[in-house]
Amino acid sequence: MNLSAKTVVVIAIGAALYGIGGLPMFGIPVFANTTLKPAMAVLALFSVLYGPIVGFLVGFIGHWVTDLFAGWGVWLTWVLGSGIVGMIIGLFPIITKNRIESGLFDKKDFLIFVVLAFFGNVFGYGTSAFLDTILYAEPFTKVFMQLCIIAAGNTFLIAIVGYFILNNLAKRKKQSTNLTEAP
Repeated sequence: MNLSAKTVVVIAIGAALYGIGGLPMFGIPVFANTTLKPAMAVLALFSVLYGPIVGFLVGFIGHWVTDLFAGWGVWLTWVLGSGIVGMIIGLFPIITKNRIESGLFDKKDFLIFVVLAFFGNVFGYGTSAFLDTILYAEPFTKVFMQLCIIAAGNTFLIAIVGYFILNNLAKRKKQSTNLTEAP
């Protein structure tokens, strides 16, 4: 994997925004060590704009940063989960053939975005929950509850914030693609 300097900078900025934005002071605590964080919209945005590799790395590194600064230690299982979420949402430009770059974002695109967000959260944090029960002997009911809350809450948050951001981004792209040179 050969990442350009621009891609590395994008990953660093995305991870920093996601990591700092994921701190408990910016989130809504909902369950044991479980916080709904608006930073999920940052992860979704970077994933949609730059694809699955950037999405994975922004999620993985960003969650690591959150755990480091939050003071509860780095939970690699949940760090991995955030990476998987970013990777799955990052499939959006591939599935939609990067229509957003052409200024197109319709209901079908939004549905694809929400479905990817949901499956990303279920699969990503489902992996985290599964690994927690195996590696850390966490009670299944606890991690399953965390998974349900996170999957539903994050999907809702990503859908609401993501709709406005992606819709406006598509409008902006559409305006810039209609530029013509004056005679």
